[in-house]
Amino acid sequence: MSLDDKSSQLRRLKIDRTPAPVREASRLWWGGGAILLLAAIGTGTWLWLDRPAAVPIRVAVAQKAIASDGPVAGATLLDASGYVVARRQATVSAKITGKVTEVLIEEGQHVERDEVVGRLDDSNTHAALDQALAQVRQAQAQLRSARTSYADARPIYERSQKQSAAGMVSRDSFDNVKSSYDAQQTAVDVAEQALAVATASLAVAQRNEDDTVVKAPFAGVITVKAAQPGEVVSPLSAGGGFTRTGIGTLVDMDSLEVEVDVSENYIERARPGQDAVVRLNAYPDWPIPATVIAIIPTADRAKATVKVRVGFKQKDPRILPEMGARVSFLGEQVTATGAPAVLVPDSAVTHDSDQAAVFVVQGDHVLRQRVTLGSRQGDQQAILQGLAAGQTVASGDIGRLTDGALIRRRDRD
Repeated sequence: MSLDDKSSQLRRLKIDRTPAPVREASRLWWGGGAILLLAAIGTGTWLWLDRPAAVPIRVAVAQKAIASDGPVAGATLLDASGYVVARRQATVSAKITGKVTEVLIEEGQHVERDEVVGRLDDSNTHAALDQALAQVRQAQAQLRSARTSYADARPIYERSQKQSAAGMVSRDSFDNVKSSYDAQQTAVDVAEQALAVATASLAVAQRNEDDTVVKAPFAGVITVKAAQPGEVVSPLSAGGGFTRTGIGTLVDMDSLEVEVDVSENYIERARPGQDAVVRLNAYPDWPIPATVIAIIPTADRAKATVKVRVGFKQKDPRILPEMGARVSFLGEQVTATGAPAVLVPDSAVTHDSDQAAVFVVQGDHVLRQRVTLGSRQGDQQAILQGLAAGQTVASGDIGRLTDGALIRRRDRD
């Protein structure tokens, strides 16, 4: 066998490692699948990252209220916020401008009507009073002198009149006596009028002296001590500089009430004489019986609200002016047997635009549901309409929730 034949046979035994040709359609199919897979992975990642975080929240189950035959508070028709105000308060001041010499009040002190609360410098008014008193005494002395002269002239005139009638004295002599008598009588009249003027001047001086003594116009409690001895007070001052307008501020605690601004969209739910419950921000668990005094017949254009006055049915020293308060306007009273009320924690109720609502739990979401409130029992709130017994509601820090929000149950009450 020749060398060429052996080489040919060896080439036949060699393995052909040349890759087989790939069809174009198969290549396109695999490429499209890879692109779709990457797109699906990217879309899923984006949706997962953009998914809103679940709010951890406590939940509670609405419980059926225990029935009772007694009357319970009516449903809350409207809630509004406001402040405690005093209908009767005053800046106690003198009627004149003067320097304070004595202040007899302190904050928190109870004073009675006409009780002296301060004094002004009366050196000038006291001097004027002494002068007026001296003028009165002078006028009185002049009147006594005039009356004496008149009394002395009267018998002379009467005697001269009889003598003139009998022809014992001349006409000229009688006329002179009569003229003197008339002058004495006129002098008495002038002296009397002068005494009246002096007496009136004395009264004015006495009033000015009295005005230096500052008295309480009504019984109440001092809330502000505004002046100190040595300062000048003036009822005509505008409050600028170092001039005070008064000695202090006096408040009649029996005139305290609550003023609230009610949205004009809900003002039809309030009426004069309507029962209400006031809860002070300082004492949120203390329901204070109240009643609507009046609805001020004008609206605030800027706030779109109407002012409502609410009076307390009971007085208490814990109620102070300018305290924040929340007023619940109640409907007609109903019996517990006639109202299928349920109880939920007070922290499960939210108030938005004067409308009460709860967040009902449905799966991993919450739905905002408007409700009608009944009476409050400790930390439990009765709901008359809008919620059924057995429904689960969010409670606790529900201020973070919105309608349809995703939640994660933290625990169960």
